[in-house]
Amino acid sequence: MKLVVRVKLLPTPVQAAALEATLHACNEAATWAASVAFETKTQRPLQLRKHTYAEIRLRWQLGAQAAQHAIKKTCDAYTALRANLRAGRYGRPGSRRHTRAAGKPIAFRPQAAQPYDDRMLSWQHQARTVSIWTTGGRLKNVAFTGQAEQLEVLTQHRRGESDLVCQGGKWFLIATCDIDEAAPNAHPVGFVGVDLGIVNIAVTSDGARHCGRRVNRRREQDRKLRSKLQKKNTKSAKRRAKKYAGREARRNKDINHKISKRIVAEAERTGRGIALEQLTGIRERARLRKPQRTTLHSWPFAQLGAFIAYKAKRAGVPVVYVDPAYTSQECSQCHHIERGNRPSQARFSCRVCGFVDHADHNASHNIRQRGWMAWVCGARSTAPELTLIA
Repeated sequence: MKLVVRVKLLPTPVQAAALEATLHACNEAATWAASVAFETKTQRPLQLRKHTYAEIRLRWQLGAQAAQHAIKKTCDAYTALRANLRAGRYGRPGSRRHTRAAGKPIAFRPQAAQPYDDRMLSWQHQARTVSIWTTGGRLKNVAFTGQAEQLEVLTQHRRGESDLVCQGGKWFLIATCDIDEAAPNAHPVGFVGVDLGIVNIAVTSDGARHCGRRVNRRREQDRKLRSKLQKKNTKSAKRRAKKYAGREARRNKDINHKISKRIVAEAERTGRGIALEQLTGIRERARLRKPQRTTLHSWPFAQLGAFIAYKAKRAGVPVVYVDPAYTSQECSQCHHIERGNRPSQARFSCRVCGFVDHADHNASHNIRQRGWMAWVCGARSTAPELTLIA
């Protein structure tokens, strides 16, 4: 399976300036190539190369490999745009958003990621340095750092290209690693049902509950702070907002990693699989009041599900997805479904058999049972092919 490992570069000021100039040149060239592709309707690498390669080499002084990657990056961007248009992520054809997305050439940010192959980038793992191509010449002895686990995976399993990216003034290399998968458990003894929510981020059928009340309070404080700084609109407010940018996303990501690691470890220890809800389209299906919409839309449920799936795949734990319909209203004992079975957010009380339990715990049992039935009926484990270690 493929994993993506992000390591932090520690360039000197001179090296950082060279890297910044390189990113700007590559992205300017890619933006120009995108405009040529839009005008000539040539969005395949071989065809676009005939129109742009020589000009990119001459105007931006890019090396052969860098020019090739800038052209390929442009074509990949148009491929992704077409896929998003077909999937309806920009609205219906003819809508303002769809027309705006399809009616102009793609433009790249000055510090957008630039791919590097082994001809442009070499790793010295013992010294923890890299040698990297720039428009001003090749930079040697650029230091990098990362977590011990990340660096071990990088040393043993790195394959293919790496992306140079600048985020918040910090430099990173995002490397693709191809690692061996664990032998999948083809005969699980059962399944761990996982119910995802907002008040409780994740509740398992074993009774483990990962409460989100404290997290939600912190997120509400962050939202109020952002709103306050945006209203002030002063230089100091903007500076402070930039300092705090991404803080909530990083915190959420860290929480999701910890939760997913515990769930997968328990399933692996007991020889079971994991049953998750298929939450595709939850934002369209959910009917909530305006204050609740912000909370629902800002929590990365898909990220948590993806973390569970890829960690499970790495450990050989099967994962199945089930229909989430009525899992919160169905009794896990007699399977009677009624809205009145859930008199409050936290309480479940069956109107037929009298079974009483925590609502999320009852839902996780329903997910567990549906996961087992799906597995018996021939469902197979699925997990994303590409995931970020952080």
